[in-house]
Parts: sequence; C-alpha cells; structure tokens
Amino acid sequence: MGKKSKNKKQKKVEDKAVPANRIIVTTLIILFLFICLVSRIGWIQFVDGAELRELASRQQTLNKIITPARGTIYDTNGKALARSAKVDTITINPSKFILKNKEAETKALQEKVAKGLSDIFELEYDAVLAKVCSSNSVETIIKKVEQEKVDELEAWMKESKIQSGINIDEDNKRYYPYGSLAAHVIGFMGEDAGLYGIENKWDSVLKGTQGKIVTTKDVSGEEISDNAEQYVEVEDGSDLYLTIDVNIQRIVEGYLEEGVKQYNATAGSAIVMDPETGDILSMATYPSYDLNDPYTINNEEDKNNWDNLSKEERDNKLFNMWADRNFSRTYEPGSTFKLIVTAAALEEGIAKTDVANDFNCTGSIQVGDRTIKCASSAVHGSQTLRQALGNSCNSAFIQLGQRIGKTTLYRYFKAFGLFERTGIQITGESRSNFHKIEDVGPVELATTSFGQRFDITPLQLITAVSAIANDGVLMQPRIVKEIYDVDTKTKEEVKTNEVRKVISKETAEKIRSMMKYVVTDGGGKFGKVEGYSIGGKTGTSEPSPTKQEEGFTVSFVSVAPIEKPEVVVLVAIYHPVGENPYGSKIAAPIVSKMLSEILPYMGIASENSDTTATTTKATNMLQVPNVQNKTLTEAKKNLENLGFKVVCEETQNSNGVLVKEQVPAYGTNVLSGATVVLYTEENDVRTSVTVPKLVGLTLSEAKDALSEKNLNISYSGSGKVVSQSEQEGSSVEQGTIIKIKLE
Repeated sequence: MGKKSKNKKQKKVEDKAVPANRIIVTTLIILFLFICLVSRIGWIQFVDGAELRELASRQQTLNKIITPARGTIYDTNGKALARSAKVDTITINPSKFILKNKEAETKALQEKVAKGLSDIFELEYDAVLAKVCSSNSVETIIKKVEQEKVDELEAWMKESKIQSGINIDEDNKRYYPYGSLAAHVIGFMGEDAGLYGIENKWDSVLKGTQGKIVTTKDVSGEEISDNAEQYVEVEDGSDLYLTIDVNIQRIVEGYLEEGVKQYNATAGSAIVMDPETGDILSMATYPSYDLNDPYTINNEEDKNNWDNLSKEERDNKLFNMWADRNFSRTYEPGSTFKLIVTAAALEEGIAKTDVANDFNCTGSIQVGDRTIKCASSAVHGSQTLRQALGNSCNSAFIQLGQRIGKTTLYRYFKAFGLFERTGIQITGESRSNFHKIEDVGPVELATTSFGQRFDITPLQLITAVSAIANDGVLMQPRIVKEIYDVDTKTKEEVKTNEVRKVISKETAEKIRSMMKYVVTDGGGKFGKVEGYSIGGKTGTSEPSPTKQEEGFTVSFVSVAPIEKPEVVVLVAIYHPVGENPYGSKIAAPIVSKMLSEILPYMGIASENSDTTATTTKATNMLQVPNVQNKTLTEAKKNLENLGFKVVCEETQNSNGVLVKEQVPAYGTNVLSGATVVLYTEENDVRTSVTVPKLVGLTLSEAKDALSEKNLNISYSGSGKVVSQSEQEGSSVEQGTIIKIKLE
C-alpha cells in the first residue's frame, strides 16, 4: 500500500517536470528570437540606417524645382536681343502609377501613361515607359513645352481620369526677337546652358539659381498639410546690356550680305568699333543663321544633301556655321597690316612720311633667292612713305621692313597685342599664328612686312588699328557694358580697359593723315563717303601655296572722321569670284556704303549739312532730327511740323516726360511723312509688328501697306516691288525701315 502510494507520488512529480522543460525550451527560443530581433534592429539602425533613412526621405518628400528666369540680353539702346518666355516642363512621380497588390493593373496603367505621353510629345515609347516604371521620386519627361501641348495633355489626363502623378511645372524658353541678327555674337541655348557667343560665355550670370519647395507626403502620396514646408528662394538671372547697336548691326549685315552675294564670295566678316572705348558697335559674319532654329543648316547644297552626311560631317558643318569669323578664325591681313609696320617705323624714327625718293619700286625686288613682285602691275618708281602706303607698294614695305629689322618689328607686334588674344568677352577666340622670331629669315621678314604668310583674327587687326585712331592707346575690346541684377535692381558696369600706350599721339596723327591720303589720292578711293573726312587702307592677300582652294581675301579698314576718329570699320570678303579680286574694288565700296548710314545715325554731322532736319524736293527725303532728351510735347510738335507721323504712348504729363529713344534714329534719311516712334522712361515697351507682303505691289501700295503698320520705306528702282529687306511674316519693331527694290 505504501509502495503504491509512493509510485503515484513519483509519477505526479514526473508529470509536473514535463511543463517545466517546455518552459525552459520556449524561453530559450524566445530569448534566441529576441537576440535575433535586437541584432536585426541594430543592423538596420547602424549598418543600413543611413541608406534606409535616405530611401524613406525620398519616398516621403516631394521636391518641386522652381526654374529661374534667364536674364535678357539687350543691345546698347535697350532692345531685347534674347529673352525668355514662360513655358512648361512635364515631370512625373512614378510611385503614383503603382497600385498596391495589383501587379497586372499596375503594368496596364504604366503602359497607358507611357503611351499617352509619348504620343502627345512625340517621344520614344520605350524611353518614356522606363521613366514611368522608375524607382525615382521624380522623372522629367520633356522641357520647354508650348501651351498648345499642355492643353492637349490636360485634355488627355481628364479623359483618362488620371488626376495625379503627372506634373506641369512652369519653365522658361529662349526666344530671339531679331532672328539671325548678330547671331554669331549672341549664340543660342542648348538643353540647359548657353552654347556659343554671349549665351555661353556669360551663362553663369544669365542663368540664375534654381529655387526649390520641399514638402512631406503620406503613404498615398498626398501632401501633409500640417507639415512644415521648406522653401529655397529662386534667384533670377541677371540681364546683360551689350555695346552692340541693333541699328548699326542692321546696316552692317545688310551691306555685308549684299557684297558677298555680288561677288559670289564664300563668306564675309565685318566689325565696327569705337576706338576710344574699345566698344564693339557691330560684329557680323555672313552667311548667318537663325538663332530660333540653330540646327538648320544655312547652305542650300548641304541642306539638300543633309541625309547623306555622316554625323561627323553634319557636326563639322554646324560648327562652321556657328563660328564667328571675326575672332574664332584667322586670316592673312594683307596690305592693311602695312599700317602696323608704318607705326613701328615712324615711332622709331626709322622713316618719315614725306621724304622724297625714300623708296624705289621697279615692279619687283630680289630677297635672298626669291623674286617678290609688287602687288600692282605698275612700276611705282621713287616714292615717299606716304605715297608707298597710298600705292600699297610691296617693294617699298619690304625695304622698310629690312630697315626696321625683325626684333623691333616683333616688339611692336607684341605691343599692338597681336601675339595674344584680345580678351573679348565671348568664348572661342583664336590665337594668331606668326613665324617664331628665330625662324624669320630675309624672305619671312619681307612677306611679313606687307602682311602675308602669317595669320591673325580680324578682331586683332581692328583693335590694333583702333589704337592708331585713339592717339596710340590700345583698348581691350568690350562687348558687354553692363550687368543688371533684376532681384536687387542694381547695375554693375563692365569697365573699359586701357591695355597700354603703344605709339605717341604725334605718330598716330601722322599715320591717320597718311590713311586719308590713301582714300583721297591712293588705292582706297572707293572708300570715300560724301561729306566726311575718311581714312583707310586696302588689303588683298593671296592664298597660301598649300591652300590654293581658299582663294583671295580682300579687305578694307577705315577710320572716320579722320581728324577726330569716332568709329573704325573693318570688312573682309573671303574668296570673291571675279577678275579683280582687290580690296580697293570690292571691300572699300562696302565700307563706304556702311559709313554713309552709320555716321549720320551716330549724330556725326557731314561737312555739308546742319544738325536739323533737311529736305530735298527732288527726292522728297527728310533727315530725322534729334529729339532725345526733349519733352514729349516738344518732340511731337517739332516732328509733326516737319511732316513726320509720330507714334508714342500718351502720358498724363507730356510736358514733364523726356524722350528716351527715337526710331528711326537721328540723322537717318527717310521719305517725307515717315513714322517716328518715341519712347520715354515711363513708356519703354517695344511693339513688334508683322511685315506685310510687298512683292508685286506698286510703290504707292507698298507705302500704304507699311504705313498701316507704322513702318517706314526705302526704295530703289521703279515699277513693282521685286524684293523686300524683311521677309513677309517676320516681326520687326515699329518705325523700322523696310528696303524694297522696284523693277
């Protein structure tokens, strides 16, 4: 009995031991799992923490970029050459197209969105689909979208019942109101930065700084309204005011194009500079291109053969089209360079201007083992230095170079800035290419003395000649004169930079008097401008023996007025076709035509005119008087009394408001009854009008059509209009003169 009771008791103890063991095992398992959990938490916190926090931040925050307005580029008178207009950028939030636990529906939605976006914006479907399926919080679909496409997108979203995930963000698009005018100077925009010209060189100033709005969103992607919003303020780009004058640029481009076409030349280049400041008033290259469509080639032959060209060939042709010949290409200056050699000789006292029989020309000269012919077929005989420059006698300048010597010559070349870039504020300036001084032998010294077998840029030459016009002081070329901060409303002047004194005032005056002789009695007679004292020098350079296909380059450099220079003009025509490829016959007349309009426009009165409006009954022409800085009331009265039609924005106090600008400018010759547009400080908003079709109209009909648009007319010939300077449908400013040709 006792034994049985004892066994039962032992069994009960054993039965109670089973749960205790289970508790121990369970406890160990829980402890193990707890350790694993803590380890995992630790790993997540300390090893993967940074990455996961960044991922969470990306998923929970919504960044909206605010694009700054790119600065406007103005000419010296405040006319917009490049400006930005509001457009839109289309972005998406890919996470909005993911449906939880609905893989098939998600895929269908993503494909639908990709198809819609690619169709509307004419994009590649696969590329858009990859962005729609991206793990990024934001993807950009397309930039610079016009309102028409935005309207189409919004209609599609409404029809497709897509209310979120596709964003329409405000952006800016670059426009060039004058199309091809000054294209090589201004440059154009790429996807996000300026390419070429001012747009590229001054990109950091023009582009501004992006702003940003950062908000937090919930799991469904909606913004959390109570959460603090972070705002990084946008800084708009600064405006630039150039030294370029649109009116002078128009004159220069018009005559440059005319000259290139007349002589079937490959190209032409031209620069107009203020010698006292170094300001570039105009810089042109022809053929030009449309800044609003910069990837369309301007050569008809290349355009027709475009599809057959390789990518490398296309790129080369585009780069050549965009390159500005004035500073990114070099050329042989020819006899225009004799001015620099003359400066060295006079400053060093090696020669004087009017010593009889100082030089002798027999038609050629022997230098080492070479016989070098004079540029002219005539034998010049005995000459003074003045006569030698007027005759552009190579023989005389070879003799002069021999007297000066290479060491002294090269010292002056350096002083005139010809061994270094000018430092103009545009990207892409080339270096000159001279013989190394140790390689200069008798033949190299001879050819250098009359401007051949070395290369400089046209900008380097006109800068050097401008030093002669500026009483011997070399100025650095300036093309940006002012930076305007649109946020702070402050202006920063880009100051002129005097490089160095190169020659004395007396030497400069002697050279200018010789340049006047070139025009009055020498080879530059076609460079004359009626009523003005002009100085100049012709240039004709033969192609290098190894580059015969490049042909001749003819040029003319002019200083006006010669006694007190206010402007220097250089024109170069490349590879003209004809029997007489000389600067005197081709380039000089082009410069003469340019100056005949530029000088009156600049307010430089001719010797046979006064500063008031004048009229000629035979031609019924008027010269526009200067009404700037007069009150609006006085200006209107003066102009209307002279027979002009006046267009201006009325103000409440016309007696107290001054005229800031007038179009056409003072000194411009126009037909009686022409329109003059006045701008004041209070009302400086420019109005563009569309040029009507004039071809086929009579002169009277053309006048009426232009007058309705507040445009002016200039004509040649008789009969009906066969051509017009501004294309039908193009936009121009009110008051612009449209040139027509009648036959």
